[in-house]
Amino acid sequence: MTRGAVWVTQGRSTQRLRRAKRSLSVEDVVHLYYDANILDEVPIEPTLIADLVGYSVWNKPYGLRSQGSKWGDHCTVARWAERNLAPERNAFTVHRLDRAANGLILVAHAKKVAAALSTLFREREVEKRYRVRVKGDFSLQSSPLRVEDPIDDKSAVSEFSFIESGDGESLLNVLIETGRKHQIRRHLADMGYPVVGDRLYGTGEQDGVDLQLTACLLAFQCPVSGEPVEYRLPAMVSE
Repeated sequence: MTRGAVWVTQGRSTQRLRRAKRSLSVEDVVHLYYDANILDEVPIEPTLIADLVGYSVWNKPYGLRSQGSKWGDHCTVARWAERNLAPERNAFTVHRLDRAANGLILVAHAKKVAAALSTLFREREVEKRYRVRVKGDFSLQSSPLRVEDPIDDKSAVSEFSFIESGDGESLLNVLIETGRKHQIRRHLADMGYPVVGDRLYGTGEQDGVDLQLTACLLAFQCPVSGEPVEYRLPAMVSE
């Protein structure tokens, strides 16, 4: 239960069952999901960047999940926030960051704030910047390089800016206007510059190396204060 692998259906509503003392009716249906590998996972501690009460900003480490599944959610940044923030409060996922990636992620703590943040992401009103290290010499490309190749038949726009290269690798700043699944990794791999440590789209030569993709900046109109805000990882984003 505490790891999010028990659910209850009451009428048309199905949600996680957290409390063993919760009263159930005869017509309720309880669902038990068991996967030893998932339940045995130990969450990797994220770092709190800012707590605005209505939402919080976290630095998600490699390996921590953005979303849970019916098999459990104890290794997600949202569940970590629920169990470790003071005062305790609910947590709602509003956007995703690959499990293999690291960096800034938002967690909402009120339904109205979650809806407002989700709208900002959906309407592309959140500036999202990343720092990536790729295989190859990207200085051969124009900078910035705008890529608009669709992903899964949906529009996808990424802009890559060269920073430096050496030892057969390059460091890039990335600005994305859309948020398709694995967008940055797929665009770069298709161009012949796979992200270092990418076991899914890379060359298979990075065993033991974490994915070198960091979400380093989020900027948007704060739904709590109404003011523009910017969150960044120190020394990760050029002025």
